[in-house]
Amino acid sequence: MTSATTMNAALPAEHRERLMCLAREVSFAAGTRLFEEGRRADRFWIVRTGTVALDLHVPGRRPAVIETLGRGELIGWSWHFPPCIWHLGAETTSPVRAWEFDADAVRTMCADDPAFGRDIAVWVGRTVAQRLRASRVRLLDLYAPYGSGGLA
Repeated sequence: MTSATTMNAALPAEHRERLMCLAREVSFAAGTRLFEEGRRADRFWIVRTGTVALDLHVPGRRPAVIETLGRGELIGWSWHFPPCIWHLGAETTSPVRAWEFDADAVRTMCADDPAFGRDIAVWVGRTVAQRLRASRVRLLDLYAPYGSGGLA
């Protein structure tokens, strides 16, 4: 993940401070499921230490890891887009310390302060765009050598 998608790079100091007023420190052991695909997205995290794997359910197999995220990264963006359902799953791959945020409280703060809400929306949108680009590159690495043609 690029530093442009971390909270410190994406949000001005005043909005970081407002957001952090809602933060709750949490810790998770390695192997803890943070959320499951298809369930209600009611919170999100920013990793302080450790790593979290984003994964996709594959029937009859272990979840396929899509990306591994670490320090400073946003875990979960589905809370920001109705109907607020997780599109992937997430599991810690090491012990994790993180800041946890209640999605309803953050959405309320966004609605009450349009400038804050815009900055949060841009941050979440950039995160989604970066993850889509990273997924595209991984897919090209997997399939491009096998006859998919050149890059356009």
